[in-house]
Amino acid sequence: MVKKKGKAGKEEEPLKLFYIFYNQERWDNWISTLRECSFEVAPDSEEMPDGYTTLYNFSMDITIEVLKIIKLFQNGRFAKEEALEKLNAVECIVMGEAPADDLEEYVESLQLSMLVLFAACKRFLEGGYSTDMKTLIKEGKKTAETDLESAMGIAAEIGANVLGGASCCGKYLKEDIEQPGLFDEWLIEIESMSEAMASLKNFDEEAGEGS
Repeated sequence: MVKKKGKAGKEEEPLKLFYIFYNQERWDNWISTLRECSFEVAPDSEEMPDGYTTLYNFSMDITIEVLKIIKLFQNGRFAKEEALEKLNAVECIVMGEAPADDLEEYVESLQLSMLVLFAACKRFLEGGYSTDMKTLIKEGKKTAETDLESAMGIAAEIGANVLGGASCCGKYLKEDIEQPGLFDEWLIEIESMSEAMASLKNFDEEAGEGS
């Protein structure tokens, strides 16, 4: 119900648009779908097992939904505090305990790559990060050999740059793509973030648009 004007005659601020973000049910549905997939390579088959394809789609679904929060922040729909609150809520779902069955290693692998998604989003919201991408990637690769926590901080800055419109990270992966380390896995996820941001170019154009 719309409130009447106050004593000063000031109109009430318009209602914020309603958006549906990632929830536990969505996560559980993906886990159920994964359980129906196979990760075994069929003899004489050149096709990737459907389990890996589904795992990739699973990760992209998370990435796109999380970046919708960033787009809404960029468009002035959310203040920084609101965006962080919604981001943390999704992070609690995605980074929760992995299934204690055959899917455990696959889900944990997904979670490791998602670490940079959430860290980069938070870094972007906070601002004040380096924009020297070449130096960041060089330092990140070197630091990852001895200090993964610091390397994650560097990867978060790289991701924050991508959220701000910078290009990354395919050309830095060519030499390592066959046997990527964890830092390279984060760069792969940042590349996916770049693709997701491009796909969300027209997101938030219509009232009530949700996932």
